[in-house]
Parts: sequence; structure tokens; C-alpha cells
Amino acid sequence: MQIGIDSFAAAIKDPETGTTIEPTVRLRNLLEEIELADQVGLDIFGIGEHHREEFMDSAPTIILAAAASRTKNIRLSSAVTVLSAADPVRVFQEFATLDLISNGRAEIVAGRGSFTEAYPLFGLHLEDYDDLFTEKLDLLLKIRASNNVNWSGKHRPSLYGQGIYPRPVQKELPIWIGVGGTPQSFARAGYMGLPLMVAIIGGQQHRFRPLVDLYRDAGKRAGHAPEKLKVGLHMFGFLGDTTQQAADDFYPSYATMFTQIGKERGWAPTTREQFDFTRGPKGAYLIGDADAVVEKVLYTNEALGGIDRLDFQMTAATLPHAKMMHAIELLGNKVAPAVRKELGV
Repeated sequence: MQIGIDSFAAAIKDPETGTTIEPTVRLRNLLEEIELADQVGLDIFGIGEHHREEFMDSAPTIILAAAASRTKNIRLSSAVTVLSAADPVRVFQEFATLDLISNGRAEIVAGRGSFTEAYPLFGLHLEDYDDLFTEKLDLLLKIRASNNVNWSGKHRPSLYGQGIYPRPVQKELPIWIGVGGTPQSFARAGYMGLPLMVAIIGGQQHRFRPLVDLYRDAGKRAGHAPEKLKVGLHMFGFLGDTTQQAADDFYPSYATMFTQIGKERGWAPTTREQFDFTRGPKGAYLIGDADAVVEKVLYTNEALGGIDRLDFQMTAATLPHAKMMHAIELLGNKVAPAVRKELGV
């Protein structure tokens, strides 16, 4: 199992002081976090894409390229690329360039995004949400397969054999499909034989087992080898020296973020009771000391029939940089080795 971290480069106000960290400091801290993740042996670091004031990841490939020059081994990924609102030609060119800079460590997780700001921002219609993704994914895969592409669709000008450059170091640039909870998305990824990245942001992870099975069954029926049907998870996680400390450190900014977003979506305000339940033995939050998190990771792996990658979403909330760095050290030095040993990898 690969273990890594996803970040949205959150810049939400500190719930205790009411101040927002300076953008230059936030991005400098983020690069230090990626550099440390590489040093402690984590496998992957992903940067999300949002077009909102509270997140600083609207240009993820630039952040990843900066990180590439400061790291040696860690893979560098999107988390996710909002493909529905992007030009697949530019997406491929940017990640191919990242692949060259990083010497073959770039990956794409393509999705539709859980926020909608990108659609009006780039002159797109939200009612075309799914059609845009289907069409643009088709084009992105064709670009990956061939230097010169003939293609036509409804939402982008046609291509008539133009060359698309540069080409990446990797023979086949990895493209994962990022999904939420719709059966159609799981089945489509399986039918296409593409690796699956599942965002589990609440509830209980074992409830996703039928959807993961649907993905695997669809892939098998389409004739794809089992080793192609990889499953990754994106889950909230944070570590401290004690489980109580980890929870107490993470909760205030987490609650601020979810309450703010909840106002836009009609959710009830976040409560500590809900949070504590979801970080409990069968809940989806991987928050605790190293031993507790190892146990939860192993439970998650078993509950979903084996997973290939687990990305900890540590930075959707604003946390002190020193505590974030300590959590990364614990994840790389204690959790990842223990999980690998237990799974025999």
C-alpha cells in the first residue's frame, strides 16, 4: 500500500486568533511539508484544485513543479484536477512538463470537483457537468496514447492531427479517476480500466465496499487485468503524540472550515460529537496517535477488500506549521513502516 498526503493549501482564518496566514508564508510552509514527506519516505503528495478564497491551490502544477526541485523520490499528483473545467491539451502539457522536471514522478487524478466555482469562472455551464467530464476525459486519454490526435467534441474545438508536446518521461502518464459516491462514476472507471481514487470525507468507510466491488466487477467484465484496477482513498487524517492531542489540534480549524462550507450547502453546523464519532473505531477519520492510526488504516484496507493507496488529507484546515510537520514525521516514520510490515510489502 502506498501512503501519502493530499493538501488543499488551506488559508482559513485561525479560529483562536482570527488571523489568516500570509500567502507567501503558507506556500513556503507547504513546500517544506512536501520536502519533509519525501525525506521520511512517504510515497505520494497530492495538491488539490479550488478557485476559492480559503484555498491557495488554483494552480496545482506550479506548486508541484516547485516541489519537484526540492524532492527526490515522492510522487507528485493532483488531488483532483477539475478536468470538466479545464482544457485537456493544457492539462497534459502541464503534467508532462512536471514529469520531465521530476524525472518521471507526475500523476493526474482527474475529477469533476466538489465545488462549482470553476464552471462560471471559465465560462462553462453547470448543467453540462457530467458531459464535460466524459468528453474531456476521452480527449485526455487520446492525448496520452498518441503524439498526434484527431478528435472532435461539443465543448472544445476539434483537433486534426496536431502534435501535442512535450511528452512525459513515463511511457504512460498515470491518470486516476477521482470519484465521490455515485455508482455510475465507479462503474465508468472500472469499465475504462483506470485506477480509482475515492474521496471519503465522512461517515463510515465500509459503506463504500459495494461501490468498490462495483468498480472491480465492471473492470473484470470489460476484460481488464486485476492489477490495473487499483483503488486509492482520500481521507481526513492527522497525527499527534496522543490520540486526544491529535483530535484537539485538528478539530477547531476543521469545524471552522466545514461550518463555513455547510452554510453554502445547507448543512447543519459541525459539532464535536459528530467529529468524535467519525474518528471512532469504524469512522472514516484517521486521527490519533501512530498506533491508533495504524489500526484504523489496516481496518480500512480490510473493510474495502484491499487498497493500493491511502492519501491523508491533513491540510484542508489551517494548522500550526510545527504541528503539521510533526504529524508528517509520525506518518512517515511510524505509521507507514508499521502498515507495510503488517501487509508484507
